[in-house]
Amino acid sequence: MRINLAQLGATLKKRVPIYLLAGDEPLQMGEAADAIRLAAKKGGYTVREVLSADIVGFEWHELRVSADSFSIFSDKKIIDLRVPSGKVGQEGSKTLVSYCQRLPEDTILLITTAKLDKSALAAKWVKEIDKVGVVLQIWPLEGAGLIQWLQQRAQKRGLQIDVNGIKALASRVEGNLLAASQEIEKLYILHGESVISKQVIEDAVADNARFDVFKLTDSVLAGRLSRAVKILQGLKAEEVAAPVVVWALAREARLLIHIKTAVIQGQHQSAVFTKYHVWDKRQQLVKTALSRVTLDNLQQALLLSAKADRQIKGQEAGDYWETLLAVCLLFSAVRS
Repeated sequence: MRINLAQLGATLKKRVPIYLLAGDEPLQMGEAADAIRLAAKKGGYTVREVLSADIVGFEWHELRVSADSFSIFSDKKIIDLRVPSGKVGQEGSKTLVSYCQRLPEDTILLITTAKLDKSALAAKWVKEIDKVGVVLQIWPLEGAGLIQWLQQRAQKRGLQIDVNGIKALASRVEGNLLAASQEIEKLYILHGESVISKQVIEDAVADNARFDVFKLTDSVLAGRLSRAVKILQGLKAEEVAAPVVVWALAREARLLIHIKTAVIQGQHQSAVFTKYHVWDKRQQLVKTALSRVTLDNLQQALLLSAKADRQIKGQEAGDYWETLLAVCLLFSAVRS
């Protein structure tokens, strides 16, 4: 069953064995996954296992092993399967099809992936999930959709922002929902539950268009280290959520690894760009990065991104902003 984000709340009241979340908008993806996990926990699914298909050494049979194993504490579990690239391969496809055809009892499978294109959505494994579970695609917001989202988000916080104020906020965050959520929280802290005007927005909201993560990734791809460092410092100073910076840099590292590996194996670069949705506007940036950065540097960038993620969560000591700086240095082919 295919649903949209607005239908998720009603769907969570039903018994759904598999959820497939696909998209590249991190805030909505994260909140949708959190809602599913919370509903599962309330339903008695207290055991949670996390599997990542992009980790070196991952084998798809681990999914079936996890589904067939029982905990001595609880026989209800949720399996959190992450496929950041959105590519499951032949083995993954067979495993997921088999899983759908032989659903384990008292188990919920939550799959989160990058955005799936038309051909991926037509794949057999997606169709099988569609038959027995839920497929939810999450798209970036813009235009009227972004305006509506900002209004609803502000209202939940007890803020009444006039039309001109909402438009000003939308222009400042440029579709970055993590930044938008952060700015709404800031407005609440500064003004409480009150009416917010356009002037208040302009005075209080940082201009995220200056130092957003997309400009950071463009700079590291271009090898413009000084600009990347300046943007990174700006993101830190404006207290932009560090997880979205990690997500953006790790995503670019994975993309370059996939493309570089495919080209080394003899595939034509233009065909590889099409496969990974690198369109005209970004092709030159990606080409520049591919000619400069080695596979070893990209692998190290992924490892450091994982380290920064652990530091953000308090699972490892160290300054995650310093670690993110090291990631930028690797993209620029500079020894840290």
